Amino acid sequence: MAYATVFSACIVCKKVFTYNPHKVPSIRVDGTREPVCESCIIRENTRRTLEGLELLPDPHPDAYKPIHESEL
Repeated sequence: MAYATVFSACIVCKKVFTYNPHKVPSIRVDGTREPVCESCIIRENTRRTLEGLELLPDPHPDAYKPIHESEL
């Protein structure tokens, strides 16, 4: 049994992070899903709270965890 993590740069802050490609929050850029790190989601929701805006949904609990190889 093996697990895998995908890693790439966050589309917002450019920090490299690991994630589950099926559950990570993302933003569409030119039709392609680009991953967003947990820190950026938290930062954006903090900003939205201060401005009285609707919050982004919480990331899936497994969004930043390894994925079983069979799910790739």
